[in-house]
Amino acid sequence: MTYPWPKGIRCAATLSFDVDGEAGILAVSPKYANSLSALSWARYGPKVGVPRILDLLKDKGVKASFFVPGYTAELYPELIKRIYDEGHEIGVHGYLHEKPSSLGDIEEEAALVKTLQILKEITGEKPVGYRAPWWDMKTSSPALLVRHGMAYDSSLMDDDAPYTLTTDDGDLVELPLHWTNDDWEQFAFTVDPPTGGGVIETCAKAYELWREEFEGLYHYNRSFVLTMHPEIIGRPARLMMLGRLIDHIQSFEGVWLTTCGDIAQYHLSLEAPVAS
Repeated sequence: MTYPWPKGIRCAATLSFDVDGEAGILAVSPKYANSLSALSWARYGPKVGVPRILDLLKDKGVKASFFVPGYTAELYPELIKRIYDEGHEIGVHGYLHEKPSSLGDIEEEAALVKTLQILKEITGEKPVGYRAPWWDMKTSSPALLVRHGMAYDSSLMDDDAPYTLTTDDGDLVELPLHWTNDDWEQFAFTVDPPTGGGVIETCAKAYELWREEFEGLYHYNRSFVLTMHPEIIGRPARLMMLGRLIDHIQSFEGVWLTTCGDIAQYHLSLEAPVAS
């Protein structure tokens, strides 16, 4: 099964970053508002990780997608504006990194609307992309996104190329992903709140895993969506590893290394959008 990429393109690849910041910790429990240690782990992302990531992307000539909780955007508006001004895409990632399945429909909609407003105020442009915190979409979430003008979601795992989600309110492009291509499963670790599987992998292991996944998706003409978190991938050795991975991806002919939004817009342009 192949996907109808533009002429000369064999595979699309996207670097995406979930800029959780302190929202990711506070979503676990409000008690961590008093834990400077826990907050400092999260704060490393926007404080150190994102600027390093932006420098790397500029050096490699790559545009990426950054999914941001509204709370994080409120704390770091100048950083979010910098991301946008450097040509990268800004998408929605909840307000306080809430699991949609833990919210009522009204609460879920309120978090979406609030974050859309915050991000538009910072960048001057309304986001068109969404990634659910924890990749935790409700069955009613796609229709909610369509009603608020979202073009695509990137939270589901039932394919490895773009497809169309049809709802009663209209169509939504889905850009599927997988835990395999997520830095959280490789590197995330905190003692309190307990995070990760207790093992921090080496960069060599993560590189080989992601390299093999990319090559497999390239072989099958699909899409490679890499999900990363600045507090995790922004560590020096890991960012150097990401640079090597970008070089490897760019060494292949017919790879479209671009943003989630660009891929979604292409999918929408197809005369007969591919359905899963």
